[in-house]
Amino acid sequence: MNQVEIKGLFAEYSPLLPILKDVSFKIEAGEIISIIGPSGSGKSTILRVLVGLLHPSKGHVIVNETEVNFKNPSALKSMRETMAMVFQQFNLFQNMSVLQNVMIAPLKIRKEPKVEVEARAKEYLEIMGLGEKFDAYPDELSGGQQQRVALARALTLRPKILLLDEVTSALDPEMVNEVLDAIRVLSTKGITLIIVSHEMAFVREVSDRVIMMDDGNIVEIGTPEEIFTAAKTQRCREFISNILQH
Repeated sequence: MNQVEIKGLFAEYSPLLPILKDVSFKIEAGEIISIIGPSGSGKSTILRVLVGLLHPSKGHVIVNETEVNFKNPSALKSMRETMAMVFQQFNLFQNMSVLQNVMIAPLKIRKEPKVEVEARAKEYLEIMGLGEKFDAYPDELSGGQQQRVALARALTLRPKILLLDEVTSALDPEMVNEVLDAIRVLSTKGITLIIVSHEMAFVREVSDRVIMMDDGNIVEIGTPEEIFTAAKTQRCREFISNILQH
């Protein structure tokens, strides 16, 4: 089943600044998709449209076989409830413990029972390797640990689709691997993952398919093997070559 389908999508931050230009693709349930491309190519914009932070100017977004009406607040709410997004910045509440940070959204926004939420929060913190940090505060954690808290917080919402936007880009190089290891664990859990990343070795390892973007357009879609070793387009070959040389 196609869990996400985007057809003829256009999006812009202002009329003079089109970001996405006629973008179309489908994602199957449980698939791991990575979106790569140069800065400003529209990668993160796709995620922002999917989570309802930016409304498309044209085109169709279909989630779980239902087209999203971006002008209908209840339709947007339904879409958001199937997804969670983790950003470059951790955005943790500094005056709350790790456990409180992870529990707050299901408790306050979804009004779920505290006993259930706490059990789920602890489970995902354990999965993220933070079982001994329930009572710690964000300023006591490394950047890598804080980003893993952000991942656990997103998972506690029980999303069907998890959007990861450059989640390692704000980290010191030595902390990148611990976050990538945590995402590797997620990739075995059957959650649909849509990953925007510059970590090419990681993208190649975990992705089912890779979407290469440039200047708001999809240049190529293929398996990691196809994209990294047998790209059909000159632009994709150039991008991969330049990235791998650095």
